[in-house]
Amino acid sequence: MSDEIEQRVRPKEKFNFFQDQRVRSALYQILTAGTVGWLIYYLVSNTTKNLQSRGMSTGFDFMDVSAGFDIEFKLMEYTPGVGTYYDVFIIGALNTLLISFFAIILSTILGFFIGVLRLSNNWLVAKVSLTFVEIFRNIPLLIQIVFWYIGVFSLLPVVKKTIDISLGAERILLNNRGLYIAWPVPGETFWMTIAAFFIAITGALIYRRFAHKKQDQSGEQTNILLPSLAVIIILPLIVYFMTGMPLEWDVPVLEGFNFVGGATVAPAFLALLVSLSIYHSAQIAEAVRAGILSVNVGQGDAAKAIGLKSGKVMSLVIIPQAMPSIVPPLISNWMNIVKNSSLAIAIGYPDIVSLFMQTSLNQVGHAVEIVGLTMAFYMLVSLIISVLLNVYNKRVQLVER
Repeated sequence: MSDEIEQRVRPKEKFNFFQDQRVRSALYQILTAGTVGWLIYYLVSNTTKNLQSRGMSTGFDFMDVSAGFDIEFKLMEYTPGVGTYYDVFIIGALNTLLISFFAIILSTILGFFIGVLRLSNNWLVAKVSLTFVEIFRNIPLLIQIVFWYIGVFSLLPVVKKTIDISLGAERILLNNRGLYIAWPVPGETFWMTIAAFFIAITGALIYRRFAHKKQDQSGEQTNILLPSLAVIIILPLIVYFMTGMPLEWDVPVLEGFNFVGGATVAPAFLALLVSLSIYHSAQIAEAVRAGILSVNVGQGDAAKAIGLKSGKVMSLVIIPQAMPSIVPPLISNWMNIVKNSSLAIAIGYPDIVSLFMQTSLNQVGHAVEIVGLTMAFYMLVSLIISVLLNVYNKRVQLVER
């Protein structure tokens, strides 16, 4: 009865459109997007007018103009005088992605390894790892790049005294002109070997899932690594030999004053790869160490109490719980590797900054367009890295009960 009286006495509240949280949030976002869009339009239109008033052409028509300079290291076909500045942009982008890809892989592996060693109970191992981190993360990256290029790879033996890293097989050669590697040339039926390889990987993943399911149900642990490796190695080899070994090798051969054939890796690429990998591995090592220390000590003690060895404790208990703390700084380091690869201009590696923002800009002008495209490239790559690792980070987040 009292509730009915209260409902009659209380005045009916009117719906206010602007008091709705969702409406206000949408309005704020629309206003922000509109303001940013207007600023971009103003800057672009104002820049275009100023350039036209000075008699400077604008637009991206120059991308279809033929470029008259050669590119020593490239991942696609390019002929001076025939290839366009669009081709130059693509070659520079591919070279940047190539060095960034390998540097990310090497720095991540080395960083995890050094980060775990930093917490080793062995005094010497821990101190050597600490020394590595403190030295390489505190020396500016540009100095390290120049050191590896001028002080190491440029001082390697000359062509006549080439070092055979493959121990007499002449498949991997190193001198002051670069690294020469025997390159595989697949035959017509080699696709069968590749198909067998992917089938073997699929089978190994299915077997791994089945083994984990069986372990969850029965508690019986099944060996996964050895059977999986056996399938992945043996099945492609069987197909390879059955199809007549359809793979030949283009081996580097000394002709005159240099090697021809195979694949050639320039000293600038090697110096940049080593310096980026070492510098960022020191940064990643500290992130890994901090992530491991964020895990409660009792987790490791409990794992050891049930009989797990130190290696299993680290790989199965500590690292999985540390990953949510490791991934955010790892995202930053991966993006920094891509951006820091632009320092390649100091040693002549033809990345997108060297080819497009320096050489191309000096020849055709269009500074605003060229710098804008270069910025857009780095922003796009960084956003892709951020999105992918953030998706992975959500998957490894610990679910609290």
